[in-house]
Amino acid sequence: MLYLLLNEWFGDRPYAYQSVLFRAACAIVLSFLLVWWFGPLCIRTLTRLKLGDVPEFHHEILNNSTRNKANTPTMGGVLILGAILASLLLLADLRNYYVRMAFVCLIWLGALGAWDDYLKLTSKRRGGGRDGLKSYEKLLFQIALGVLLGYFIFYHGSGNANYFVTIVTESSRRQLESYHVLNVPFYKHGIMLGIPAFMVVTVLVTAGTSNAVNLTDGMDGLAAGCVSLCSLAFLVLTVLVGDLEQAARLLLPSVPFADELGILCGAMAGACLGFLWYNCHPALVFMGDTGSLPLGGLIGYVAIVTRQELLLFIVGGVFVIEAVSVIVQVASFKLTGRRVFLVAPIHHHFHVKGWTETQTVTRFWLISAMFAAFALATVKLR
Repeated sequence: MLYLLLNEWFGDRPYAYQSVLFRAACAIVLSFLLVWWFGPLCIRTLTRLKLGDVPEFHHEILNNSTRNKANTPTMGGVLILGAILASLLLLADLRNYYVRMAFVCLIWLGALGAWDDYLKLTSKRRGGGRDGLKSYEKLLFQIALGVLLGYFIFYHGSGNANYFVTIVTESSRRQLESYHVLNVPFYKHGIMLGIPAFMVVTVLVTAGTSNAVNLTDGMDGLAAGCVSLCSLAFLVLTVLVGDLEQAARLLLPSVPFADELGILCGAMAGACLGFLWYNCHPALVFMGDTGSLPLGGLIGYVAIVTRQELLLFIVGGVFVIEAVSVIVQVASFKLTGRRVFLVAPIHHHFHVKGWTETQTVTRFWLISAMFAAFALATVKLR
């Protein structure tokens, strides 16, 4: 909104607001300040509504160590989502197709997470046995979103990606318009996906990342810190793939107008950092599924648009480890009756082994930062 107004007033004259990097930096600051400023009001409101969670684990040590967190307000994700929405409305080019689809992703998964949190909290209050939405119910909504995003990105996006723009022939360039180009780390050439394969990839990335971030959100500040680091890494990637010359120089897919998603990444990073002000140990508020599901989905969405679905495994390495630890734990217990980890997700395993919560979270942040840095380095390692 503000961007469009400034564009109307000043036209095409070169001003700082026209730079995506400048507006992304502003989005970081704005979203941080919004969460920081409205945090106390949100916490008081959630407390007054008695929207407090009671952590429960199938492990006595964890239950004993988390008793002090009982009734801490949850659904604090509304703070994060509100800050992201406000930052996008003010600073992003609302005419951009990818920005509009980001709104769909954010609202869809935000509503799904809020409904799940509400069912969990109200069922406990009533003494019912239902613990939020069932896994397959959440998965159905996530798959539906993945199909929707996949269809519109493939057929109605702002131009399909051109790979090796400076050296492909005209016939090759026309052929690329019928495919989604999947960037492969450490490899100079991409993989061209038709619509069926692309739809499958979109569903897997959207649902997988959304659930992986949700699994990571189990300790004070863990998910918020890791998401902010991933968002900053993707901020850089969106700017690179959205610039024709930079993409060609780095052998990346060129996605016209995808750089505008840098505003989204900046808003996510700033909102998560602002949330850490109240979510660091000991947490005054939890984001709940209201925050974790849409944050994960948005990271996956940005990876899809920028053709970095495979690089997402490196950028979000901590989320991958957390999700794999749960899959391995469940599979091992069902097949052999034994558990690989003391508790899953894996951050609880280290907590039970003797790491303090602060140590666990800080070390996972460091690992996440290393993953993000290495992912950016792979841009040149081909």
